[in-house]
Parts: sequence; structure tokens; C-alpha cells
Amino acid sequence: MGIWFPPCIIRGPDARTTRNFGYFFSWKSLNYFIGFGNYIWQIGAGIVCSTISPKNMPNLSGKHISYWIDSTPTANFPPLSNNLSVDVAIVGAGIAGITAATLLKRAGKTVVVIDSQQISTGVSGHTTAKLTSLHQLIYADLIKNHGEEKAQIYANSNQAAIEFVAKTVTEEQIDCDFSRQSAYTFAETEDNLQKIEKEVEAALKLGLPASFVRETSLPFSIAGAVKFDNQAQFHCRKYLLHLIKQIPGDGSYVFENTRVEKVEENDHCQVTTNKGIIQAENVIVATNIPITDEGLFFAKTYPKRSYIIGARIAEDKAPHGMYIGSGEKYYSIRTTPDKDGLLLLVGGGGHKVGIVENTEEKYLDLENYVRSRFSVESIDYRWSTQDYVSFDQVPYVGKLTPLSKHTFVATGFSLWGMTQGTLSGMILADNILGLENSAADLYDATRATPFVSPKGIKQNLEVGAHWLGDRLKGLNKSLENVVIGEGKLVTVDGEKVAAYRDETGKLYVVSAVCPHLGCIVAWNNGEKSWDCPCHGSRFSCNGEVLHGPTVKDLKSF
Repeated sequence: MGIWFPPCIIRGPDARTTRNFGYFFSWKSLNYFIGFGNYIWQIGAGIVCSTISPKNMPNLSGKHISYWIDSTPTANFPPLSNNLSVDVAIVGAGIAGITAATLLKRAGKTVVVIDSQQISTGVSGHTTAKLTSLHQLIYADLIKNHGEEKAQIYANSNQAAIEFVAKTVTEEQIDCDFSRQSAYTFAETEDNLQKIEKEVEAALKLGLPASFVRETSLPFSIAGAVKFDNQAQFHCRKYLLHLIKQIPGDGSYVFENTRVEKVEENDHCQVTTNKGIIQAENVIVATNIPITDEGLFFAKTYPKRSYIIGARIAEDKAPHGMYIGSGEKYYSIRTTPDKDGLLLLVGGGGHKVGIVENTEEKYLDLENYVRSRFSVESIDYRWSTQDYVSFDQVPYVGKLTPLSKHTFVATGFSLWGMTQGTLSGMILADNILGLENSAADLYDATRATPFVSPKGIKQNLEVGAHWLGDRLKGLNKSLENVVIGEGKLVTVDGEKVAAYRDETGKLYVVSAVCPHLGCIVAWNNGEKSWDCPCHGSRFSCNGEVLHGPTVKDLKSF
């Protein structure tokens, strides 16, 4: 038996343990408290309950910044100031773009790397930084849906990406906390154990370093796990900053804070930015999702956000290896050394962009999970990230369209960007250098199958539903009703606007219509951003672009 209550925050006696307890409490819960609305009767254990709203949401723990970014210096490259010409222009300074630039310059090409923000502060600066070919549970599905030959290519190319990074770290003597680790995908209950066993069987068939285990160094029991030996982890931004510093000189350049607005291809390519024009024989667009719409990659992927916290943990209490759970709700787990000891990085809470407003709850859930499973001392960091999931589980790497000769893309890394981004850079460099790459056909960016897949049809129908249905939101509301800390959709004089009032009471009002393809944005309270649920464009509270595919800000009022 039980009783219904409003959604509430549960806060333990130490004022740190916080959790959204949901709507339903069993009679057993009455041993601790009884609460309704804003009225609380405390029975024992020091527990307090209060209703949730943006106005009384508790302060979240940790610095709101990626550990990788916080623990590294800024690169301090200049913005573009003059028009120029190079062999290859690379748009996007993440792991795919920087890997390609490194290989192309080594081969004698002149390159320019352009980023709209600072180097590697986008998706590559917000990763879990695992280098592994164990991508949760994928190989059984790849064999079933693509055949054993293509699954073998996928396995080999991801293993090659790990070894490329390892070799580069050794040869360049890069101080980036690189270490060999075992990777695990685990099932806590028998419900997902059969999938684990099938993954082990599929991986072994492909010659991967797989085994089935029932015990790990995690501080809780599991039903079973697939284990890959000799994988790796590293500090991704230390690695990328070392590589990018080798690019400038001898006719090559790196530019930060330079937004690319358009890429055009004729006999050669022209890259138009907000600071000038670059002529290039070839262009690589490596901006997580291409900012060029010709390849329709926004319709062959869907955008997914996920969340990470960094918790201080003693070395003798920390798990060894890299972990990810299975099932609908799963968590990613690994540690990293830092100047003060060891951080436990735990990620999870994934969802499609723009469909969850109260994303602060995602951080609260991670904190509750960490404190309930591990002996942590403090929560020091929290951040979120975004990636694009390929409908057929394979990234898109290669020519922008079937007619393209000089424009290349890499996208759809499906949350495994450290290996997928690295192999993409390797493939694209070979494409431009005219070298054969055995994996190029598998990742061919122009393949048509994703359009007709059930997942692709479903996702694009959902986009259409958002485009129409979201226009009914925010009717008959007033800007005065937007309270401190809230973001709301409001209709003003018949026009849909997005309004946010900050902690000082200042009101920010921008158009609610995403300039990419006209969908209505949604509020994200954990990041204080406006997110497009159709194709994943994101904007700050004052309308500035945070994430493509759009290259235009929201219109200000």
C-alpha cells in the first residue's frame, strides 16, 4: 500500500544527499517523514521534503565546467584577420579535425584549422575520454544488421584508432595521463545478462580481446560483464592541445573564435567566415554535426545530451578500469588522476535534446548514484555534453554528398567520439591524400540506408511533430510571469519568444524560432540554454549559438 504526494526533494541530514523522490511513497517511507505540498512533518532520520520548482531547486554540487577544460590552459590562437589560401581547410577543432590536420601536415599539405570558440572546448572537451572499441553493446547488432564482414571492419578500425593514439602519445611524448585499462559493459541484474553473453560471443568471433566476467572492482555486485583488455583512457584536451600546437607554421594556421558561415564547392572550395574568406582545395567539416545542410545529416542522426560529474575519491576506494552499464538507465564510470589525487567520473542521464526542461534533476540523480555506490569525499565538477547518434550505429565519414569532390564530413559518433573521431581523421586524411583505407566504404557518409531504417523514419516523424506541436506552447502568457531563474516560451503580439529572467532579475527575450529549420526551442534549466528539439542546435540565454547545426543566433528583441 502507499500514498501519493507531489514531486519533492529529499535532503539528508548532511545537506548534501539530494534526490527527486518522485510521486509515490510506500507506507514504509512513513517511518521517516510525512509531507504534502509545502507542509512537512519530520518523523526521523533528519529528512526534509519540499516541493520542486525552479525557484526552490537546491544548489547543485561542483564547479559547472568540464574537468578537462578546467585543468588545462587556454590555447590563445588568434581569430582569422586576413583572407588566405591553403591546401585543406578544417572546420572544427575537436579530435576528428585535429587528427586529420596532424596527418595532413605530416604529409606535406598546408592546412588551416578553424573553430568558432576555443580549441577543443566543444564536444571533445566534454567527453568521458575513453579509448575503447567496446561501445556498450554493439557487435551482436552489427553482425545481425550489417553482416560479419562489416562488423569486422568496425572492430578493426576502432582498435586501430586506439593504437594510433597510443603510438602518437609515445612518439610525441605527450603528457596526457594516458594509461592502458580494461573496459567493461556490465549488467547488474539477470534481465540484461543474455545480451552481455551475446556480445561476448560476437566480439570473440571478430577477434576482439573479449571475455565474460562476473566480478569487477566496482563496489557493488553485478550479474555479468563483457570485458575488453588493453583498451585505454587519457586526458583528451592535453593530448589535443599538444597536437594543435604543431600545426601553425610553413603555410599552415590555427584560428579560434572564427565562425564559419558557409562552405561552397566549385573547382575548389571557399570557406566564408565572420572574419574573412579562406580558399582551399579541400574542406573537412568536423563540427560534431555538419553546419552544411546538403548532406542531410541532421535527418540521418538524432541529437543526444548526457551528463557527467567528477567526484573526489581516495585511491584505495576507487574502481580500476572503465565501465558502462546496460539497459535503459545506465551509467558510465571511470577515474582520472588530477593534481589533488583522483577523480571519479560518472556519466548518465542521456536524453534527446530539447525534451527535458528540468535537466538539473539529471545532475541530482548522478550525485545520488555516486554517493549511494561509492565512498566519495566531495562532488567537484559537473558538466554536460552532446553528440549525434547514427540511425544505423555507424558514423558518417567521407564526402558531403555523392556529387562532392572536395568537401568531406565526419559525424554520427554515437557517444564514442574518442575512437570514432580518431578513425574519422585517419580516413579523411587518406581520402584527401589519395590513399586507400580499408574502412572507408563502411563509413561512407553518402550511404542511403539510414533514411529508410525504422529508427530513421520514427525520429524524423518526431521532428515533424515538434515542428507543428511546439508552436502551440507559450500561448496567453505574459513576460511578467517569467520569474527569477525561469525560462519560458511566451507569445507576444502574436510572435513566439523565448524569455529568461536571471538571478538579478534581468530579462532576456529572444525569438523562440530556431534559425536552422524553424523549430521552436525549449528551455534547459541545468545549462541555462535554449535547445532545439528537432536537430540539436543550442543557444545561450541571450540567443548566441552554442552548438550547431545552425550558424545563426536567435533574433533579439
